[in-house]
Amino acid sequence: MESVGEFFRQVRETKGLTVDEVASKTRIRTDFVKALEDGNFAKLPDQVFAKGFVRSYARSLGLDEEDAIHRFIQSAGSFYEKQDERERLKVRQIEEDRKRQSNRKAVTIAISLAVLTLIFLLSREQSSVFRRGAHEQGPATKRTTQATKEVPASAARDPERTAEVLKPTETPAGSARPTEASPRQEPGTPVGTASRSEPETVSPATPASPGSDGPLAGIGLNATERFGDGQLVLDLEATELSWVVVQIDNGSPQESLLRPGEKAHWKGQDQFILTLGNAGGVKAELNGKPQKPFGPSGKVARDIVLKR
Repeated sequence: MESVGEFFRQVRETKGLTVDEVASKTRIRTDFVKALEDGNFAKLPDQVFAKGFVRSYARSLGLDEEDAIHRFIQSAGSFYEKQDERERLKVRQIEEDRKRQSNRKAVTIAISLAVLTLIFLLSREQSSVFRRGAHEQGPATKRTTQATKEVPASAARDPERTAEVLKPTETPAGSARPTEASPRQEPGTPVGTASRSEPETVSPATPASPGSDGPLAGIGLNATERFGDGQLVLDLEATELSWVVVQIDNGSPQESLLRPGEKAHWKGQDQFILTLGNAGGVKAELNGKPQKPFGPSGKVARDIVLKR
């Protein structure tokens, strides 16, 4: 069947009408009349308005309007289908970008909270260690200060007085006597000086190494995947922007928008059914085996079955 534009042009020329006369009669702009006859649907407005132009044009030529609409759908259907597909891809791309931005913010907030929690725990541990060290060192210093006494200056000048001061006092009956007399000291020497104990050396708390117990424990550094026995594994890599719909076995369809260089991975048991918005824009592997191209670039490929 010839296109609707060629059909209109032949009827118009047969009736001896010009493009300007048709435009004046139908009140359609001249450039729209030319675009319709040339099949240049990209210059026409939305599909709803374009159908209105077709009806007006057919009415002005005395043609059947429904037949003209049928010819228009046959001629322009694939164009508007691709246009709708591009609009859907654009909307999905905007949604994917919005999701990525929100996910990036959530990850940043989570990492910041984890770092702040780690810093808080380390600072609290260090504070408790310092307080415990100060508490243990304080009583020892106090006991050392009380044990250290000096002999009066008058006793230092009189040796006999010093000996009298150093002489042990008599103990009551039944009480224990010292087993060893205190050594005689030189005049002027402090009496009963206790040895000063050294403070304990407290080593600072060592931060937990990555992967040990702590706020960030359990974060895996590596993950590997293997083909399970009896499983089907589908890998897609986009070479161009492409919209992908995947149905795994008898499950619900899953949609995804892949940009150039992005990869997708699915697992199933029996089969995968694919619909590609850009058949030439993806490369596929089934259980590691490369698959043949699904079609040329820009073409929509539907109900592609991949199974064992």
